[in-house]
Amino acid sequence: MALKRKSKISAEFSMSSLTDIIFLLLIFFMLTSSVVTPNALNLKMPGKSSAVTVNSKPDDVTIKRNGSFLLNGRKVSKSRLLGKLTTLRRKKKGKLDVTISPNKNAPTESVVFAMDALRKLGINGILAMEAD
Repeated sequence: MALKRKSKISAEFSMSSLTDIIFLLLIFFMLTSSVVTPNALNLKMPGKSSAVTVNSKPDDVTIKRNGSFLLNGRKVSKSRLLGKLTTLRRKKKGKLDVTISPNKNAPTESVVFAMDALRKLGINGILAMEAD
């Protein structure tokens, strides 16, 4: 009398269901990442139509190694920098561009102070670093 053996349980793993889940997760994250826009920095990139010709040379705030400030080559104290920039803005009727040129060893606090002063006044500031 021959006994029939029971069929063995397959030890194989079906990858098709796992592949479907991974594919759905990939689609989900691709869709959600394109909807969310990062707002870390509010930058306006120049386009072809927004090309502006600058007729005048921008004013310059130089920051020396010891943290002292020069505005257009003249020494200005930290406490008077904001007032001097306000006066310049009034003279140029609000259209003022300023270049910040710190020494490579200038204190970061002074650079941030100058950038903050420009931001408070709504002045366009360009940070120009020295080449090594």
